[in-house]
Amino acid sequence: MAKRYRYAFAQQEQAEGGIYSVILAAVSFALFLADVAVSFFLQEYVISQALIGGISICAALLAVYGFFMGMISFSAENRTHTMCAAGAIANGLLMVGWLGLYLIGVS
Repeated sequence: MAKRYRYAFAQQEQAEGGIYSVILAAVSFALFLADVAVSFFLQEYVISQALIGGISICAALLAVYGFFMGMISFSAENRTHTMCAAGAIANGLLMVGWLGLYLIGVS
């Protein structure tokens, strides 16, 4: 009878930067929803325009930082990179969305 080899693989943890990248994507999306709510409820007030712009810039910068954090965390060794990929993709889509929103506003 042939020998049966039993292999045991150690559970690898997620890369820390990937987790932060996903969190930053969630925060950027939450700020987008807050931006939509502020623009809907305070459309008549002039102060709301500055508030909407500040929230948008903050959320766009968080998406850029989250994207780079997700990409840099791919270099972590002996870690699982699924959160890195999810965070980088989500932040990349949010960056494109914020850029599109900005370009629509400029034109």
